[in-house]
This record gives sequence, structure tokens and C-alpha cells, in this order.
Amino acid sequence: MATQTHVGSCHCGKVRYQVELDLEQPVNTCNCSMCGRSGTMLQFVPESAFTLLSGEDELRDYGFNQHKIHHSFCSNCGIKAFARGSGPGGDNVVAINVRCLEDVDLKTLKVHEFDGKAL
Repeated sequence: MATQTHVGSCHCGKVRYQVELDLEQPVNTCNCSMCGRSGTMLQFVPESAFTLLSGEDELRDYGFNQHKIHHSFCSNCGIKAFARGSGPGGDNVVAINVRCLEDVDLKTLKVHEFDGKAL
């Protein structure tokens, strides 16, 4: 396992976070109505692996479908750098938009395509 600390942010930088994750593990793309439009590339981590460094007051929440995931976005620039929710086992998780991580070469990542439209 190659868990490393990464820093991520929204476009304007008001929302910043630190996360421990393993980018040797696949990241997820999804074709659901939300992810397909926003182009997110996600990796889910336990809530304990995530620290919001700044911008809590800038975050707005959007929920849809079953409202199990809180899609947070920066009220200034609109970027969705992460989302919070509960995993299949009921544990709190954070969906990290790896496109918002600093110094990550997206071409090197293993991508799993999730068929969210089928749900």
C-alpha cells in the first residue's frame, strides 16, 4: 500500500484540505447525472483520513437522489473538491475529487468506470 498525504483545494483556494490516500488504487469515474456533468474523478477514504484545512464557511451542499452523499462545493468558485457521505457499511466516508489534488499526474492513475446511470 502506498498511502501518502496529499493537499487539495477548490479553484480559488478558499477551500483546502489534506487527505491520506493510496493513488495506486483505482479512482472512480461515474456516468450518473451528477458526475457525468461535473467530470469528477473520485477516490473514497474514511472520514478519519480527511482534514479540512480551510473554507468550511465557503462550502455549500447539494444533495440529490437518495441524499446519502453531500456534494460540497465552494460558494466562490463552484468547484466540488470533495463530498461527504456514508459508505455501503454505514461508515462515514469522504469522496475525494482527485482532479483537485496538487501535483497528481492524472494520466498515471488506474480508472474504474462506474455505471451510475444503471442505479
